[in-house]
Amino acid sequence: MKVDLNTVKKIAHLARLEFDEAGAERMQRDMTQILDWEEQLNEVDTDGIEPLTTMSSEVNVLREDKVGEHLPHDKGLLNAPQKDSDYFRVPKVLE
Repeated sequence: MKVDLNTVKKIAHLARLEFDEAGAERMQRDMTQILDWEEQLNEVDTDGIEPLTTMSSEVNVLREDKVGEHLPHDKGLLNAPQKDSDYFRVPKVLE
């Protein structure tokens, strides 16, 4: 698929990008190559192939959730640098 300079300029405007004329021509070539490669991928027969959910073969080791003891709120606040009755006090991050 051929991408023309007007399309590159329109996409650049929408993405708030600025190119000089040489940069726009490079971007046009790159975008054309990407779309040509994507067309080649569309020609590959993928029937019967499961989609990937991850590129890693690692498996998460999860533990079973168990209900256990928890600290009462007054003991949980004992070592808090700043507290206000039943709550931790933290620095303000939003105005």
